Amino acid sequence: MNDTVTLSGLAKQMVLAGLLDDKTAQQAQLQAQRNKLSLVTYLVQNRLVKSRAMVELAADQFGVAFFDLSSLDKESLPKELVSEKLVRQHRALPLWKRGNKLFLAVSDPSNHQAVTDIQFSTGLNTEAILVEDDKLGDAIDKYFESATSGLDGLSDVDLDGVDVEGVGDGAKENDAEASDADDAPVVRFVNKMLLDAIKGGSSDLHFEPYEQTYRVRFRTDGILHEVARPPIQLASRLSARLKVMAALDISERRKPQDGRIKMKISKSKSIDFRVNTLPTLWGEKIVMRILDPTSAQMGIDALGYEEDQKALYMSALKQPQGMILVTGPTGSGKTVSLYTGLNILNTPDVNISTAEDPVEINLEGINQVNVNPRQGMDFTQALRAFLRQDPDIIMVGEIRDLDTASIAVKAAQTGHMVMSTLHTNSAAETLTRLRNMGVPSFNIATSVNLIIAQRLARKLCGTCKKEVEVPQEVLLQEGFPADKIGTFKIYAPVGCDNCKGGYKGRVGIYEVVKITPALQRIIMEEGNSIDIDNQMRKDGFNDLRTSGLLKAMQGVTSLEEVNRVTKD
Repeated sequence: MNDTVTLSGLAKQMVLAGLLDDKTAQQAQLQAQRNKLSLVTYLVQNRLVKSRAMVELAADQFGVAFFDLSSLDKESLPKELVSEKLVRQHRALPLWKRGNKLFLAVSDPSNHQAVTDIQFSTGLNTEAILVEDDKLGDAIDKYFESATSGLDGLSDVDLDGVDVEGVGDGAKENDAEASDADDAPVVRFVNKMLLDAIKGGSSDLHFEPYEQTYRVRFRTDGILHEVARPPIQLASRLSARLKVMAALDISERRKPQDGRIKMKISKSKSIDFRVNTLPTLWGEKIVMRILDPTSAQMGIDALGYEEDQKALYMSALKQPQGMILVTGPTGSGKTVSLYTGLNILNTPDVNISTAEDPVEINLEGINQVNVNPRQGMDFTQALRAFLRQDPDIIMVGEIRDLDTASIAVKAAQTGHMVMSTLHTNSAAETLTRLRNMGVPSFNIATSVNLIIAQRLARKLCGTCKKEVEVPQEVLLQEGFPADKIGTFKIYAPVGCDNCKGGYKGRVGIYEVVKITPALQRIIMEEGNSIDIDNQMRKDGFNDLRTSGLLKAMQGVTSLEEVNRVTKD
């Protein structure tokens, strides 16, 4: 066999520079071709050339930048971006992060797989910087001696070792798609996104395909933020991975699907995700809701009720019968408000049953039913069954139709406490909505005890918020009481390392209305929502706007945030 080969440009430059002789260069290039390696990879792996001159020649040949690692300050290296396993696997070290760009130290400029995998894992645009191999190895060792995981309680989690359990009817897997879903970089990327969302206190994750791009967004404190842009070519593999995790049918792409993931992140801690897929023009959009079981155990004091509102809620919970309705848009904290009440009522001497679509918070001692209309178990069926189960307290996830409303009202009139939600904007509209469904006015007036309308507003960061001067006429226009102006301060967001844009966490803004005899008369006379609302103000109940302004006066949130979540 003729082993003579034509030297590449890089090999010739090495010979001319005296780094290799002619024979060694030919043998090295031949062996590299036989092993399907680049010349640089072969030389690095076999330690045939270690000098800086070879690295500089390779950088010039491949058109990449060269960097001397001896001048590197290891404290300036970006932490937490890439796992130790991935760094050592590819022998590639993150050097700097500039905006959405990551610079990566490699000793082999032809190692495109390292750049691709780390770009996918981090969601950042990645560029290779060529360094000397021996110095790179030392730098990697030093980096992981001082690096910390930064996962705040999740530091012992190995992204590859996260235990994920799908909760559903079982997935029908196509072999090729299942193989895609098990692709290691895809698995690592998805696990990283889930852990980052948990760490950042996010409530939802959005995986969104478009014609030319793919993006991942987290909803944190009610606001969506873009966190990653993986390559659009991986859209189908990301979708397949998430559907396998949620035990969904990965071959079904034409219909929406619902699933659930239980993610065990340590021996004692697991997090549930509710998963929904939606076929869109360019692929399946997947949204995951993080279900936090501890949210129901925060206690009523942590929810943001004013003292008089809290007293009204606690009084209604002590009633032996009647209905408590919580209203607001999706994501306004209705379920947490209901479960906080259920947690207070959850004692050994009462029988509590709930019907939800789906069950979001698991509570010991409460009989929870997942509504599944496709299998004949809707809210109406569940309620009818509950009434044969000797109930004391019933919680209905949502009143959607007349049948559900009628049974709930009858249960509230016959010795049961009923708690439920409605999608309306205010307490007054809740009462008219029930009437529009077909519930007789008499039944509404005699069954409903309390209505809570609510929103969630972002809380100002206590570290960086600043006082701002607002003209008196502006405060009056916004609705602040004239007799209180001058007795409070208005704060605005700034932004610091401890928060996102000046806000950290959320607080509830509430309209809590007890059904008084005067309100009962208006309901019986079939008054409209304006009449009902006017009577509520006469009875001294604050509307959402007034409650929001109180939060601004207390320095809890900003006037801009109050304007965002309430209307004047």
